[in-house]
Amino acid sequence: MQLHISPSMRSITISSSNEFIDLMKIKVAARHISYRTLFHTILILAFLLPFVFILTAVVTLEGVNKCSSIDCFGRRLGPRLLGRIDDSERLVRDFYKILNEVSTQEIPDGLKLPDSFSQLVSDMKNNHYDARTFSLVLRAMIEKFERDIRETKFAELMNKHFAASSIPKGIHCLSLRLTDEYSSNAHARRQLPSPEFLPVLSDNAYHHFVLATDNILAASVVVSSAVQSSSKPEKIVFHVITDKKTYAGMHSWFALNSVAPAIVEVKSVHQFDWLTRENVPVLEAVESHNSIRNYYHGNHIAGANLSETTPRTFASKLQSRSPKYISLLNHLRIYLPELFPNLDKVVFLDDDIVIQRDLSPLWDIDLNGKVNGAVETCRGEDEWVMSKRLRNYFNFSHPLIAKHLDPEECAWAYGMNIFDLRTWRKTNIRETYHSWLRENLKSNLTMWKLGTLPPALIAFKGHVQAIDSTWHMLGLGYQSNTNLENVKKAAVIHYNGQSKPWLEIGFEHLRPFWTKYVNYSNDFIKNCHILE
Repeated sequence: MQLHISPSMRSITISSSNEFIDLMKIKVAARHISYRTLFHTILILAFLLPFVFILTAVVTLEGVNKCSSIDCFGRRLGPRLLGRIDDSERLVRDFYKILNEVSTQEIPDGLKLPDSFSQLVSDMKNNHYDARTFSLVLRAMIEKFERDIRETKFAELMNKHFAASSIPKGIHCLSLRLTDEYSSNAHARRQLPSPEFLPVLSDNAYHHFVLATDNILAASVVVSSAVQSSSKPEKIVFHVITDKKTYAGMHSWFALNSVAPAIVEVKSVHQFDWLTRENVPVLEAVESHNSIRNYYHGNHIAGANLSETTPRTFASKLQSRSPKYISLLNHLRIYLPELFPNLDKVVFLDDDIVIQRDLSPLWDIDLNGKVNGAVETCRGEDEWVMSKRLRNYFNFSHPLIAKHLDPEECAWAYGMNIFDLRTWRKTNIRETYHSWLRENLKSNLTMWKLGTLPPALIAFKGHVQAIDSTWHMLGLGYQSNTNLENVKKAAVIHYNGQSKPWLEIGFEHLRPFWTKYVNYSNDFIKNCHILE
């Protein structure tokens, strides 16, 4: 059989092999194809064929599940347009459904839980878990881990609270050795200051600082940093006030370690004639009230519903229950006009601060007839530290608090305050302070919990002049993310919070700003192995 196509392509003949018989003869109609059409067709094919080859290669290399080409896009979009879902999406949807069902299901008592994810996978293989059983075991594991983490966090906070409230061995050693030195060394008992400098203690031409503390090491750092940072150390007078048990050791330290040309006076609270029970009846009640003592010294977890308390809230409550808040030393600042009747202006310092800049310009600040020059704490770069308003300190569900205070009013800081004592003596600040302390005692501490600042925020209302925030930087005792450049620029840095620099729980990167003023060459410091 043969196939014959005519030269004109108008007929096709199929014949037998002997060429005598035509089996079939087909005539084809004439078709006129222009060269232009042929050229365009070839051009289009030349463009499309390489693209098709490349696309095929990409799909082959990438695979269907991981492809990003147009062909794969079509494969993925096609089922959606047709209302179909691929197997992987159906599996995820079914798993979500099972998880939602299991989330409301009771976890069986005695359900044995794996200790790790690898053990969970092993149990699945060995026990042939279905999806529902796997989801239930996974939920039980996660909930158990969440409970363990919460319990560990609360235990950590309790341990930190005990560490912050305790006296480090080295500091206790320092106090004991210096007290012993006071009894055996006449030089440690010498008069402070020397008799010829006694008139300076009431001379308003000098810059008077007041420091109330029972921590000898902390007091030494405050005084040393102030003297070393001052441009006029000969104008500095420090009035260090301590309690009866610490007085001998505190006196010994400053008698044996001169900070000349600055002058230091050390006095115990029992040496102030004005500090009698008649003048401070409320504080006497605070220290002796059984429920108050139980609140600050008792079991801090008893009665607390930890399941409904966040760790941060619990940490704040623990901080507010520090025993220092019922110490007379912590309330002494409210009696400064009476304790120093001949002084016109003083700067009151907490013992957990470091002075890095000359503070003499504080005496030149115009307080505009106000009593208290302080840094406000409701605005600043650090939103955690500098976001304090009255709502952060008071219980505004109490009718007296709601009636007299504005929750949005800006708070201010203790720690570094300049007080105009002459103006203060013309006010009723102390009486207001006592009055609100009594009300809080009557209400069983339901108006506020945290220490001495809340009653001061009320008592000094209308008597506070805001000063520049660079004078006093706060939060180094609880904000580990403190900006180090800002720390270096601040005149006074304040380690308020639990992580004091003399404690092992202090932040290591912030400690050097404090330890640079510790005299490690001192024999008492070396023998007590302080912060080795």
